[in-house]
Amino acid sequence: MAKSLVVVESPAKAKTINKYLGKDFVVKASIGHIKDLPSKGLGVDVQNNFEPEYEIIPDSKKRNNRKIVSDLKKTAKTASAIYLAADPDREGEAICQHLAEEIVPKKPAVPAFRVMFNEITKRAVQEAFEHPKQIDENLVDAQQARRVLDRLVGYKVSPLLCRTIGGRLSAGRVQSVALRMVVEREREIEAFNKTEYWTIAANLAGKQPPAFDARLLKVGEQTVKTSGFDNELKQTEILIGHEAQAAELVAEANKQTFIVSEVTTKERKRNPVPPFITSKLQQEASRKLGFPVKRTMMIAQHLYEGVEIGAEGSVGLITYMRTDSTRVGETALGEAREFISGQYGANYLPEKSIHYRSKKGAQDAHEAIRPTDVARTPDVLAKYLKPEELKLYRLIWQRFVASQMMPALFDQTTIDIQAGRFIFRATGSVLKFDGFLKVYQEGRDEKAEDDEDERTLPLVVEGETLSVNKIDPEQHFTEPPPRYTEATLVKALEEKGIGRPSTYAAIMTVIQDREYVEKKEGRFHPTALGKTVNDVLIDGGFDDLFNETYTARMEQELDEIEEGKLKWTDALNEFYDKFKQDLSKFQKYAKDIKEKETPTDEVCLKCNTPGMVQKLGRFGKYLKCKNCGATRDAEPVVVSDGATSAQAAADGEEEPEACEL
Repeated sequence: MAKSLVVVESPAKAKTINKYLGKDFVVKASIGHIKDLPSKGLGVDVQNNFEPEYEIIPDSKKRNNRKIVSDLKKTAKTASAIYLAADPDREGEAICQHLAEEIVPKKPAVPAFRVMFNEITKRAVQEAFEHPKQIDENLVDAQQARRVLDRLVGYKVSPLLCRTIGGRLSAGRVQSVALRMVVEREREIEAFNKTEYWTIAANLAGKQPPAFDARLLKVGEQTVKTSGFDNELKQTEILIGHEAQAAELVAEANKQTFIVSEVTTKERKRNPVPPFITSKLQQEASRKLGFPVKRTMMIAQHLYEGVEIGAEGSVGLITYMRTDSTRVGETALGEAREFISGQYGANYLPEKSIHYRSKKGAQDAHEAIRPTDVARTPDVLAKYLKPEELKLYRLIWQRFVASQMMPALFDQTTIDIQAGRFIFRATGSVLKFDGFLKVYQEGRDEKAEDDEDERTLPLVVEGETLSVNKIDPEQHFTEPPPRYTEATLVKALEEKGIGRPSTYAAIMTVIQDREYVEKKEGRFHPTALGKTVNDVLIDGGFDDLFNETYTARMEQELDEIEEGKLKWTDALNEFYDKFKQDLSKFQKYAKDIKEKETPTDEVCLKCNTPGMVQKLGRFGKYLKCKNCGATRDAEPVVVSDGATSAQAAADGEEEPEACEL
């Protein structure tokens, strides 16, 4: 009897699924996409409704693609049915569409179906095969629109960029916006003017220990300013701006009697956070584990597709890792509640399961990222997982379990102390019930300057006189906005609606591989080349294309195509009308900037001829001698290979043989 053919993307996924389906099925892997736009040429017929010219991906050293397709075709001819089981997202749907076009026999016809599952478990896989579907054309159109958009931008802008400033460069619909964000943050830092300010803290003791610190809050009716320095000083505020002023206030405070004027204690509740969506997993793995986004996604993919678990064989340990939904299925919620009750006790279990609201526009077809079986604790799996896999699994498991636990409760105390015309304030809190914190606490992007809320304060009463141990002034300077880490750049891209979490790993990789940015101590610094590329693109006419608002709007339109609310060709026509104007503007700008030479009074160090001209090169502005052709930096800048920007600019004077895209 003929068997049914099941096609997935990866061999690991095939191995896991195979054991759930039995002897009537044969499971094979396509190893990702089998078709794509050609690597050479545009591959899009812009005159014919942007018809893409897909082709079978050529063979490479790593992959014999034609053999893969040939083998799938051969198996499909004798199959009783074909099930296309790529990942449940746009890319997966496009893979299934291309497989249907290439391997499903027309004569005699073989029935073909689309099956999707958010977790690779026996229950989920069997349920998917009991309710097979057809390929979703809207999802295919959304992926195709995204692919064509990226090709149009990359293949039409990148060569212009190469010819303008030399070298092998690229521009991208999302990549160039991410670069712009990094460059603009750097310029904010460069333009930042520090503001000096002082705080004054008194170390005080009551009748009962411990001694504690209270910070000067008010001088008369004016509040001491310690933030918001970009705004004008209000009449109700006082800025302690220099040491002499601070010293005067300290001297005055030392003469006062410190009396407790008010004590307030209230219960504060801290609620658990939702289970992971893709972007939050990327951020937290970066913050807590130091994983680059790309590494996080690779490990998560492996945990999803299947890991060998002793006698159980290959098991999918987490749900699908590309999701922006916080929804969790009722079965999984029930299992989590049962586990929490048994492991931590009834006090840690809410009356009913907690349902979190997904962000606006989230695709709710998928669940949040969670363990497929909460009973598989990190400790149980420790002997089967590699160290990095265990760390990421533990993070996912803890976050999911904590999301269904009781809030943590704190007693928060505020003590106000009157000292003449001064009011000092101390705040602190005591943990009454740890709740979900027993399992998990969310990381922070930037450390708080002062964690006063975590202090334990003594028991004092109103009217109590406090003894003064010391009063100290402390100098501070306002800080510029911090450079982006991988976690904060992902967070910013997500908040602005730029790209998709599934693309963030590629964005981080490409802007580093192109040497547009470099990481120093975990933070992104734009290189001289990155600044030049950004400035040329923005000044040359692409300000509105490589723009946060416009890029976010394009993402919304892709979502509308996926939902069947917008035709993909209509979206591309609207984009291309404006894009042609931007291209024309940039071509004129590029010609002008290539020819532009600004005279200077600089003397050539090689031939001693005055009047070097300033030009724009690959690493910014440089000087060139019109007599002997020697070059040097307009401003000394060292690039990554140790060459000066002038040397690099001279190297890039020749038009590149090819633009790497």
